[in-house]
Amino acid sequence: MLYISDGVGETGREWFHVTVQPDGTRTMRAACEMDDDRLLRDVVVTVDENWLPLDAFVRLSIEETLVGSSWFSFTDSSAECHGVTAKDGHFKQHFDTQGRAGFFGAHQLHGDAWGCATLQREARFNNEAKHPNFSTSHLPNGGSGPELVPTPPGFSRKELLGTEQIEVPAGKFDTQHFQFFVADYPPIDIWTLGSDYIPVKLRWDLLKQSYELIELTGNYE
Repeated sequence: MLYISDGVGETGREWFHVTVQPDGTRTMRAACEMDDDRLLRDVVVTVDENWLPLDAFVRLSIEETLVGSSWFSFTDSSAECHGVTAKDGHFKQHFDTQGRAGFFGAHQLHGDAWGCATLQREARFNNEAKHPNFSTSHLPNGGSGPELVPTPPGFSRKELLGTEQIEVPAGKFDTQHFQFFVADYPPIDIWTLGSDYIPVKLRWDLLKQSYELIELTGNYE
């Protein structure tokens, strides 16, 4: 995917690779580059068949200097982070939770698209309220941490606007159009493909950026 800034053009890119196990467990590997911030983020996230996070690894550097590197683990009663940052050195975080975290935001574009799958889970189980949410950073570009940052109730929500056929450099796709609301920021528009919730396009007016899929290979649904 390309990051495209209004009036400028390409200012970043993201590569992603996803594997799905027979039991529905999914692992995403993503590399994100932001040219303006000289930011490089490597992300590995695994979720279960209900899109609940199991574990993750995030390494963040800015201006070719390490900001932090952290490993995350989620159970039905806790969320933990073991990491090292340039600011704080080695650290460990532990949160007791009532239910497994419902969403873990590591700031990769594909992660926002996966977040849309939580709407399907909510409709199926009608229990989203019991799932706490976490992110690695509350900065718009995710340029801090990475650490466990709890998301307060009502901080974010998703809405499905409907189906829409859109065309991007990778081709023409029949997509689901979502809006992702975070705090008081303008909504993030997300167009996803199929039951794998592959991101085809995103748009965030806050950063005046669009994000478009330019190549897609492999098997997907």
